Amino acid sequence: MILASLARYYRRLAAETDEMGNPKVPPYGFSEEKIGWILVLDKEGRLKTVVPNLTADKKPQPKLMSVPRPEKRTSGIKPNFLWDKTAYALGVEANKNKAEAKEKPFTPSEKTFDAFKQYHLDLLQNSEDEGLQALCRFLQNWLPENFAAENLPAEMLDANIAFSLEKPTALIHKREAAQTLWAGCLKSDEALEGLCLISGDTAPIARLHPAIKGVFGGQSSGGSIISFNKEAFASFGKEQGANAPVSEQSAFAYTTALNYLLRRENNHCLTIGDASTVFWAEADDNATAQAAEGFFAHIFTPPDGEQESTKVFNVLEQIANGRPLQDIAPELSPNTRFYILGLAPNAARISVRFWLDTTFGQLAENLAQHWQDLALEPCAWKTPPSIWRLLLQTAVLGKSENIPPVLAGEMTRAVICGTPYPLSLLSQLITRIRADGDVNGLRVAMMKAVLERRFRKGFIKEGVPMSLNNESPNRAYLLGRLFAVLERIQYQALGELNAGIADRYYGSASAVPFSVFPRLLSGAKHHLSRLRKDKAGMAVNLDKDLGEIIAKLPETFPRHLSIDEQGRFAIGYYHQKQSYFAKKETAETIEN
Repeated sequence: MILASLARYYRRLAAETDEMGNPKVPPYGFSEEKIGWILVLDKEGRLKTVVPNLTADKKPQPKLMSVPRPEKRTSGIKPNFLWDKTAYALGVEANKNKAEAKEKPFTPSEKTFDAFKQYHLDLLQNSEDEGLQALCRFLQNWLPENFAAENLPAEMLDANIAFSLEKPTALIHKREAAQTLWAGCLKSDEALEGLCLISGDTAPIARLHPAIKGVFGGQSSGGSIISFNKEAFASFGKEQGANAPVSEQSAFAYTTALNYLLRRENNHCLTIGDASTVFWAEADDNATAQAAEGFFAHIFTPPDGEQESTKVFNVLEQIANGRPLQDIAPELSPNTRFYILGLAPNAARISVRFWLDTTFGQLAENLAQHWQDLALEPCAWKTPPSIWRLLLQTAVLGKSENIPPVLAGEMTRAVICGTPYPLSLLSQLITRIRADGDVNGLRVAMMKAVLERRFRKGFIKEGVPMSLNNESPNRAYLLGRLFAVLERIQYQALGELNAGIADRYYGSASAVPFSVFPRLLSGAKHHLSRLRKDKAGMAVNLDKDLGEIIAKLPETFPRHLSIDEQGRFAIGYYHQKQSYFAKKETAETIEN
């Protein structure tokens, strides 16, 4: 199902054009590769000049170019057709010895050059095309030592190069004779025919599938979703791709589509944890599919503009309130098919971390439910946070490399599928709060989301309030509120301290209340006594809050709280603390 939907997506891309009017994906037998330099030849095969083919960024990178598909070099020497890296096309590669590299930047690579030369002479010698003949003459006369004699730039070494005739834009591999010759090479492959599992047609079966590049953390040479390299993986004496028969055209289609999705500039790929997450849509027309893809991209990477971001999340809010999707955003169809695929590297292979095949209407409902579960009052953010921003709250020092990879994948699956959030998310947040003492809105919102969804799915018996609930009898929630009141009493009595009760006792108060709260209540009596002398009205209000909460608690404090209860403790603490800030802001407004 994954490969079939990717093959269909390839056909959609092949019918679309980019800003330059070129097809978004190359035709069968071609591949988009990074070509760093173009060697311009004259008709006699002499090298006229070399032209860099780089982006105009601060750190220039080779541009992508549609070229005949590369050989899969699992072992041995295999030249590409009409393009290759310098070790093949020119017989030189960068000197790996750093001590010698300054004086001698390159070393000859005669075996690979000889293979490249012989391969092309055998194919091109009978061609009458002047471009192909020019390349033949170049290869017959070129020697690896000519690289230094021609004074070619060292930056070319190990880069992919292509050839052109007379001018840089007249690329030899794009000439009609070259493409006809390449089409014949593709047909002449000795591939066994079989029933393709993707298309259902009888066609030549791909022995090796093209490489998939761009998976976060994967090998630069690419990896494979389907590959067989050990006898234990084979069955009935079959070899390589015959174990899972996919035709050459279908293998090309799904890998080309996936490589397109994995390129960051195409805005169809997100890196969440150690997984590269790609997404695409399928609809009756391209405009509807593109609208769904754009909306999903905005959800996971909110736009910089606050107004645009608010517009996107207003749609989700209205969906959560029961309004039909097409009434809110007519360009979005609930029947659009939507696909999300999470990929992670596994040596030379690529593992599927998660896969979702659903309608856009169902996906929008799942996303809306995610934001509803996160909702807090007062709101914990100005711009709705992406999943990545939420996950940063679980990381040591807030660094992305410290996000637990498995947690990232599980949370993403919960958001897009509407399943319960992982309990490890709750325990990770509690651990981070104990370590750094930061009970912020994003962390509390995630704790509330975990508990609220568990309640809705029937795992726990009690829901979680969105804002301060003075009537809640839950002991963990009440203890969190009580701790916030005690902290407020200390602050009003003594002012800012280097280490207040939150810094010293939050961890133990939220886990083993019995051992902490009696001591804190004893200290609060002294603080209230002092406060009555300076701020009598404040002392009365805080004493009243203290009494109301204690009246709802059991006679003895619990000896320990579970993980769920520690989450409720944090939510109660946050709600009570925010209520004091809200009162302060209201008082300042009245004074002004």
